[in-house]
Amino acid sequence: MARTPKPKGGPSAAASAATAFFKPGTAVEVSSEDDGFRGSWFTGTVIRRLASERFLVEYDNLLADDKTTKKLREVLGLRHLRPLPPTETDREFKFGDEVDAFHNDGWWEGHITQELENERFAVYFRVSKEQLVFSKEQLRLHREWLNHDWVPPLQQQQQRQQGNGESKKVLLTPNVKSVETVKGKGIGVGAIVEVSSDEDGFSGAWFAATVVEALGKDKFLVEYHDLLADDDSQLREEIDALHIRPHPLDTDVDGQFSILDEVDAFYNDGWWVGVISKALADSRYVVYFRSSNEELEFENSQLRLHQDWIGGKWVMPCKVEFKALNWALLRCSIVEQPQVATGGCHGSGLV
Repeated sequence: MARTPKPKGGPSAAASAATAFFKPGTAVEVSSEDDGFRGSWFTGTVIRRLASERFLVEYDNLLADDKTTKKLREVLGLRHLRPLPPTETDREFKFGDEVDAFHNDGWWEGHITQELENERFAVYFRVSKEQLVFSKEQLRLHREWLNHDWVPPLQQQQQRQQGNGESKKVLLTPNVKSVETVKGKGIGVGAIVEVSSDEDGFSGAWFAATVVEALGKDKFLVEYHDLLADDDSQLREEIDALHIRPHPLDTDVDGQFSILDEVDAFYNDGWWVGVISKALADSRYVVYFRSSNEELEFENSQLRLHQDWIGGKWVMPCKVEFKALNWALLRCSIVEQPQVATGGCHGSGLV
């Protein structure tokens, strides 16, 4: 379990861009130049920033050695890290598509060489010169992270013609940093999600996890990134879809927050919702937590703007009103435009 955060100096201007993307607790993908691993990306979690452009990362699916269940941790340079790629639902793959295939605990770059029955595809891997067969759920369109943008970008909603002449709508997510639909087939093995709990003491907290298996219509087996079982292995739980959401959007605040911003603070291995009550020197902030009626101090790298996943959309708070520690807020829906997110208030009602 993580210790109570202690105040530290703010990041340097040279590393501010990296810090904005790779805060502690951020889910990332990691590349390797080792033989046998070129062309692959493995998911992990940023533990902490060690120096300019160097980070300690814990892998989600790689172990330290064959004799332990302890997850592998490595110190990695910025060039080996990238955010989680955006996720599309109901992507229609075809012959020639450049894709990533989930195989041996990671995503491997290849291209589709054959369309098979039952939404299965043959994928050829250039590096290993082999061809394997994958289901649709094990594939994603290959993208590169260039200059803080995904290439190719996600498209707006399109209409595609089916073979019978009927028009089929395929909803493709706008160009945002990370969007996934949890219910139904929109999520597959290896997807990074956040999980909530109804247990006492955990209200308002979200914990990062990886989907291990789909267990029926609306239930999933997940493995937490930072929570351990009694035998010190990574905790696994069966979770219903109501307690699972995609990894939140990158809100691009460049590490700067304002008083009364509703935020999530990374604390005790999870993200806890609170409100900034004071802005301090060196990019540090005091956050008030309604559920526990307490204030704690955090550096900006431990904070992100709070968002809620409502009706298949990310919803952001506007500003909060403070009245004798009774916090009320307006909800803002993220505008679906490229480069993520501005907020527009829905009506004038308080929730």
